[in-house]
Amino acid sequence: MARNLEEESTGDTEFIKASCETTSYPDRCFQSLSSYASEIKKQPRKLVETALAVSIARAKSAKTYVSEMTDYKGITKRQHEAVADCLEEMGDTVDRLSNSLKELKHLEEGDSGEDFWFCLSNVRTWTSAALTDETTCLDGFGGKAMNGELKSLIRTRIVSVAEETSNALALINDFASKH
Repeated sequence: MARNLEEESTGDTEFIKASCETTSYPDRCFQSLSSYASEIKKQPRKLVETALAVSIARAKSAKTYVSEMTDYKGITKRQHEAVADCLEEMGDTVDRLSNSLKELKHLEEGDSGEDFWFCLSNVRTWTSAALTDETTCLDGFGGKAMNGELKSLIRTRIVSVAEETSNALALINDFASKH
């Protein structure tokens, strides 16, 4: 019995590892999702839902972090504006990813009709738009005048969210290609 559970767990982990190979950041993907192997099992839809949930959690954390940067010591007016814009973009990211997850959960298992493709199109669009929001946040810190610790701190967080979102989008596309 214990051996069967171990083999099943290994199979679930291997499913995640193989799925993550389709993403732009496979190591990050596997690191983020492997701890959920027993919940994901070998279910592509559950894998996508979990990837979106992880991305949402990371985006919420980054949004909180960015909001705390409005009080960063020595912040210039331009930096403050960039932080405020980034905060708005991260709010949009959280909303869009949350909408994607809700829409994905509305899909009927085994369905591949018109409603399925409409819902899946929404999921793809919102997830892609979230990725654009993350990029737009970073664009606000462009130029040498914005270089420094503040930019570096925020960039690290946003890039992490963008990589998770990119991975989620790749897994969504892989899920879609199998229907």
